[in-house]
Amino acid sequence: MRIGELAERAGTSTRTLRYYESRGLLPARRDDNGYRTYDEGDLRMLRQIRMLQDVGFELEETRPFVDCLRAGHPAGDSCPSSLAVYRRKLAELDGLIGQLADAREQVARQLSAAEEAAGEAAAPRCEMTG
Repeated sequence: MRIGELAERAGTSTRTLRYYESRGLLPARRDDNGYRTYDEGDLRMLRQIRMLQDVGFELEETRPFVDCLRAGHPAGDSCPSSLAVYRRKLAELDGLIGQLADAREQVARQLSAAEEAAGEAAAPRCEMTG
């Protein structure tokens, strides 16, 4: 299939496919006329990349999954290097969740203190609220 058909089937743009090609994630095969040609395996790789990016993986983090598919494995996450990327990403997400939980707790404490202070003080009304 040609680049336009692959882009349509993968739900992306031809520009994105050319970018992936420049990064070595998508093969650069050409037919006799010089047109880029792709097959179902390329579509599988693109779907793997898109799925990973949709859940927050950086493009370079998808490389082990693509390499795994290129090596002939039935799934991009069936290789040790792919599993290692999953583990790193999960640890990263756990860290972010912890940071968000800490920030939420701090905002909740500030809100509570502000509400308590507002209830005790007979301060003038805020100009912003009229």
